Amino acid sequence: MCPPMSSDWQSGPPTKTFVPEPGQLADPAGLSLVVVRGPERGRTISLQPGAISVGKHPDSTLVLTDPGVSRHHFDLIVDGAGIQLRDAGSKNGTFLGGLKVVDCELAEGAMLRVGSTLLQIVATVVTPTRDRFGDLLGASPKMQEIYGLLERVAPTNATVLIVGETGSGKELCAQALHRHSGRKGPFAVCDLSAVTRSLIESELFGHEKGAFTNAVHSRDGAFVQADHGTLFIDEVGELETESQPRLLRALQERQVKPVGSSKYRDFDVRVIAATNRDLTEDVRQGRFRQDLFHRLAVVRIRLPPLRERKEDLPMLVRHFIAHFADQSGRAVTVPPATLALLAEYDWPGNVRELQNTIERALAVMPPGGTELGPELLGLESVAGNAPDTQDEGDFQTAKERLISTWERAYLEKLLRAAGGNVSEAARQGGIARIYLHRLLKKHNIRADRSKP
Repeated sequence: MCPPMSSDWQSGPPTKTFVPEPGQLADPAGLSLVVVRGPERGRTISLQPGAISVGKHPDSTLVLTDPGVSRHHFDLIVDGAGIQLRDAGSKNGTFLGGLKVVDCELAEGAMLRVGSTLLQIVATVVTPTRDRFGDLLGASPKMQEIYGLLERVAPTNATVLIVGETGSGKELCAQALHRHSGRKGPFAVCDLSAVTRSLIESELFGHEKGAFTNAVHSRDGAFVQADHGTLFIDEVGELETESQPRLLRALQERQVKPVGSSKYRDFDVRVIAATNRDLTEDVRQGRFRQDLFHRLAVVRIRLPPLRERKEDLPMLVRHFIAHFADQSGRAVTVPPATLALLAEYDWPGNVRELQNTIERALAVMPPGGTELGPELLGLESVAGNAPDTQDEGDFQTAKERLISTWERAYLEKLLRAAGGNVSEAARQGGIARIYLHRLLKKHNIRADRSKP
């Protein structure tokens, strides 16, 4: 490091040069300058070859708002030989390791102080952009965060709660965790929304012959079926309050007692649960046990709805086209107008709805057609039911009114087809029930008014 020139580093004479120890200098490639303390804490710039200016001036490469920093405080000269610091005549000086410096060479780890701001030269950690984890697809920042969490959690035995709207990919997420877990047993699924409430305990824990009407044979439950593997309990929020203590005990004791039996059976299972409900609200309302919630949500993963990651649409569209078009051997292109229409839609059914839309569009494409035009998507039907928008203000206002008109017509038709049953309408439309309720409230639609 710099040899000390004065015991009073605040006011002593500046050092002229810094001569590092042999081998101390690092190749500047792969290094960054990071603000570790100060108003711009966390800001990072890569040390690319050339001159890098630091100061208050808005044209600086790194702009610092610290009152103790000069408009043009110091420069870094980066080349293949190393990194050279040159103070630019700053009022309060530039300090390296407690020593005031004017012109010196810097190495990896060097800590600089300007005003009350600390900066450090660190090795850049390059995280390659991922566009998938298992069968989950998307390169958006939100999906990148999820992939990192899944990668860390997968090898553990921690219980995971996946929260997300219908069609957002909760089962794909669970499958990816199982695939990367190293567990040798099966991936078993128990969808509580598809099981009659009276049979939920039998599905989870099994039953003995004669335990109830129609129990003509003994049957292993999902926990035993998934032994040495992963059990995915889908829509766990649908579990009745009287069954919740039994699930809690199974998770805590790693044992289940089949319905009609007096004996417990051991199992070695990693549990992943999923829900489209707000379980924290259910806990507050007394509909879901708090101790069970915390036992399930050791690790909680929220999958974003498609409307929150529309930058992933082009990749998802290409993926679905490749999957479905391969069946016909066609090479299909997607014009900008189609992508624009896809991006305008909010996708209440999420990725599953997008998949169905692409499959339908390819199915109705004319023989020999190779372009997925917007008219094939079935999303433009909004225009057929919309009022004339020529005199309705600016583009955004007209667009919002157009979408609102289509939404109302779609919801009323969906409810009529479901006989006014909101749960059935949510299933038919591939829409999360909570989101469907929100849309109905928005348009002041009562389910009982939509019965046929």
